[in-house]
Amino acid sequence: MKFSQRIGKRPIKTILQVESIDEDLRNRLWNVILDDFFAKYSDPIIYGEEGEKAKICKLIWKEFFKEPIDQIPKNYTIGTVSIGGFLAYLKKWFYSSEWYDIYDLIEFLAIIDLKIKHVGYTAKCNSVLEREVSGYRIVNDKVVQITSELEVKEIEDAANSTDAWKSVNSHLKTALAMLADRKTPDYRNSIKESISAVEAYCKIITGDPNATLGKALSVIEKEYSLHGALKSAFSAIYGYTSDSGGIRHALLETDTKVEFEEAKFMLVSCSAFINYLKSKMKT
Repeated sequence: MKFSQRIGKRPIKTILQVESIDEDLRNRLWNVILDDFFAKYSDPIIYGEEGEKAKICKLIWKEFFKEPIDQIPKNYTIGTVSIGGFLAYLKKWFYSSEWYDIYDLIEFLAIIDLKIKHVGYTAKCNSVLEREVSGYRIVNDKVVQITSELEVKEIEDAANSTDAWKSVNSHLKTALAMLADRKTPDYRNSIKESISAVEAYCKIITGDPNATLGKALSVIEKEYSLHGALKSAFSAIYGYTSDSGGIRHALLETDTKVEFEEAKFMLVSCSAFINYLKSKMKT
């Protein structure tokens, strides 16, 4: 993650790529379209014959762009679709379109991939979307949002309002940095940092720097009317981080691999809980 991201100068919404596509993501999606979609379709065996690739170009031209078929780029010497001309048109459109138009195309190609010919495009797209920390994934043949505005707001509110508590702020921003690292994401330690942020804030509230999260939650439950169900829920989450997958202990060969979804859930949940506790402190 870049320095500007780590210190909070770039908004979390941009880091998590909600309602946006940065240059790296756009470039990688374009490469998937070329290498893992078009390259998987055959060219004609006989010169001048219409192959799979030409048929796909026509399909996109007619059904996605909804353009007149007689205006598709052609190789007039042999009277067939010009693959190079079509791809040049598509690239110009791709690099000048809004983020939501790009996802329209990604979804359209996913339909072709899943319903017409399985070439592995959808899986490759999802791999890139995860690696570039996009807030969207392809599920079946639809692009769906996996990171909502509300989730982003919870993280922003928690990270932006804990500056007075350096330990809490540091844990939250480290958790986000590890989650959003484009090259070497560390989901396991991101989870650890998220729950550590809650633990640090609870210690501040109780004034006991040596308190465990469980002990601190018991004090907060009595003094600030913390609902018992919420206390139990976060005690259980703390137990998950302590017992599951080597998150807060030495990693074992049999431990379960931690994925993006678990790390994001923990960051959002811990941020929301910190925001909730802050509101309780004001009452």
